[in-house]
Amino acid sequence: MNTKYWNTDKELFDIIRKELYTAVIGDIMDKMNLKHQFLPPQIRPLKEEMFITGRAMTVLEADYFEELSPGSNNPLMNKPFGLMLEALDNIKQGEVYICSGASPSYALVGELMMTRIKMCGGAGAVVNGYSRDTLGIYKTDIPVFSYGPYAQDQAPRGRVIDYRVPIEMNGVRIIPGDIIIGDIDGVCVVPQNHEQEIIVRALEKARGEKAVLNAIKGGMSAVDAWNKYGIM
Repeated sequence: MNTKYWNTDKELFDIIRKELYTAVIGDIMDKMNLKHQFLPPQIRPLKEEMFITGRAMTVLEADYFEELSPGSNNPLMNKPFGLMLEALDNIKQGEVYICSGASPSYALVGELMMTRIKMCGGAGAVVNGYSRDTLGIYKTDIPVFSYGPYAQDQAPRGRVIDYRVPIEMNGVRIIPGDIIIGDIDGVCVVPQNHEQEIIVRALEKARGEKAVLNAIKGGMSAVDAWNKYGIM
């Protein structure tokens, strides 16, 4: 597959931000028989204009039922937030903090967490649950995709039990380093072992769609546009 479009991850993500969107990427993955790459539709941007892309820094959360458990056989039971602080400090430039594994009944990210992610050069967060401190998150100017605002805290309810491990969201498997792309239409996961072909083909389709749009605006019928371009 031709790599003429980009040489580095920074160039790749700049291209994605400028030219691509989840619908066209999803279309290409469907054509490649990768038909289960969209995260649950409940995961939405906190603001409609938010766009996120970067490599997955996966975070595994689990439900707990008390803040501290003296005498527990598991040392994480007496460690507030589990490994969450270590996970935050482990974020690298351009990575997306993406968290799953807990019941969707409490907030998995908030303003302080997003501030630390931003300071580490992270690209934002996608969580299979809620987010909180919404007005504070807006001020960080970093994208968050979640079930929406809900203030109930994770501290006495959940802990991060691992990070940089495979996770799943409603059957969608996410491997550390997969490409995450999210916009107002949802969040999709581009597998690393197919990323080059998917992005190149998506670029070609997105550029073709512009030609179709201009043709339709110029009066071409839908049938004629399909027959000429094979895109709709």
